Amino acid sequence: MAGANSFTEAQAKSRIESKGYTNVSGLKKDDSGIWRGTATLNGRTGPVSLDYQGNVN
Repeated sequence: MAGANSFTEAQAKSRIESKGYTNVSGLKKDDSGIWRGTATLNGRTGPVSLDYQGNVN
C-alpha cells in the first residue's frame, strides 16, 4: 500500500526479518514510499516489500 513511509532502511530490514525472512538485501524506497528488495523465506529467494503500515509482502 502506497503512503508516506517513515521507516528507516534498518527498521524496514528488521521488520521484514521479524516475519521470518532472511538474507534481506537491496532495500530501496520507491516513489510510492514502499521499501522493496529481495529476501529468502522457506528456502526460496524472491522479491519482498514493506509498506508504510508495516505490512510485509
